[in-house]
Amino acid sequence: MRFARNTHIRDSSIQDKDIGERIAKVIARAGVCSRRDAEKLIAEGRVTLNGKKLDTPAVNVTASDRVVVDGALLPSAQTARLWRYHKPKGRVTTHRDPQGRPTVFEALPEDLPRVISVGRLDLNTEGLLLLTNDGTLARHLESPANGWLRRYRVRVHGDISQAELDKVKEGVEIDGIRYGPIEARLDRVTGTNLWITLGIREGKNREVRKVMEHLRLEVTRLIRVSFGPFALGDLEVGQVEEVKRRIIAEQLGQEMAANLGLMQKQQNRTGTARREDKPARAGAPEAKGKPKPKPKPKPARKPKPRRPAS
Repeated sequence: MRFARNTHIRDSSIQDKDIGERIAKVIARAGVCSRRDAEKLIAEGRVTLNGKKLDTPAVNVTASDRVVVDGALLPSAQTARLWRYHKPKGRVTTHRDPQGRPTVFEALPEDLPRVISVGRLDLNTEGLLLLTNDGTLARHLESPANGWLRRYRVRVHGDISQAELDKVKEGVEIDGIRYGPIEARLDRVTGTNLWITLGIREGKNREVRKVMEHLRLEVTRLIRVSFGPFALGDLEVGQVEEVKRRIIAEQLGQEMAANLGLMQKQQNRTGTARREDKPARAGAPEAKGKPKPKPKPKPARKPKPRRPAS
């Protein structure tokens, strides 16, 4: 593998921490690979720290340490970024598939940096898949602790009423696995084909399909339409669109956004740039020559002469 060369680690998230961060996390933040793959690189003896080969990922590094991966100095940490991607049916959400099936990452635009997915969609599921270049951001977004709703549109074959769908409102246990509360709404019925809108907050492996099967319904199409505040919208199949940094920061909250370096600098309490920090308006002409002189004061009026008394 080839990586951009640099003189030392420049990760703003560890600059002021004496204890540093786990080396696998730092490698992942630099965009080299995922945290898990970084641990594999270390186990294979392909990572050195300050000239010494590592054999364990249980090591913390700071901004002053020198990390080399496959003979190349670790790149600088990248700013956390997020993309919305309309995943097509027939692609697996993995970088390498042992069965040789087409993957999501093979179909991404070439100008995209190395990214990882926020959670996964299975082979035959389509719709919104979030992508990021930052492992910390990915783990935060996919954590059930956020309480973010993942909403799906499901086409099923079978017969069910709204009352029966309401039975999974408080969750359900299937084959010894407990699934949390599920929002299910029957939208449309066409013969034996039904469209259901489903909302879940945990996103366990194949959760939607297993719940539908438990309800004796056969899934014939599954589309994820939103993930928390991020919606599929009118994104075309296969299209990728980056989420603005400001929007990410607003959704994450101040503390998490600051940890990821997403906070805007020099803001006042209202969140707007200070007046003195605003750049000049684009295209405005620069002042030339001497400043204009101040206008001269108008001369005072002379009083009118009084008429003599008669």
